[in-house]
Amino acid sequence: MTIALQYCNITVNDVDESIAFYGDALGLQVRNDVPSGGFRWVTLGSDAQPGLEIVLSVPHAGRSHADGDALQELLTKGVLPMTVFRSDDVDATFETVRASGAEVLQEPIDQPWGPRDCAFRDPSGNVVRIAQAPAA
Repeated sequence: MTIALQYCNITVNDVDESIAFYGDALGLQVRNDVPSGGFRWVTLGSDAQPGLEIVLSVPHAGRSHADGDALQELLTKGVLPMTVFRSDDVDATFETVRASGAEVLQEPIDQPWGPRDCAFRDPSGNVVRIAQAPAA
């Protein structure tokens, strides 16, 4: 049996603003843009990992008003789970993302548990980490 992650959902305040961050700063490409009931879901992916995509949507997309409000509150607080990307050159990726104007939370450092990583906030306040495996 083979199993692999296909999608990771990221809740955002503004899908277009987030497409610019995840697309321009991180180099992901829009794969699908699906309108539904006044909302939309946008998937982005990378040729480096075919079949793995992130899905961007706003808090109220596909949810009850109460659930959307609760998710919006968590998004506003900045407490939704972080997303971690992998890069073969975290320092170069850091410079590209920083140049996009993203809020830097941590410059690249070697972590005691192995990877070299850095951290940003996306335009909605989500924590985005970028990691590079330690040299073998």
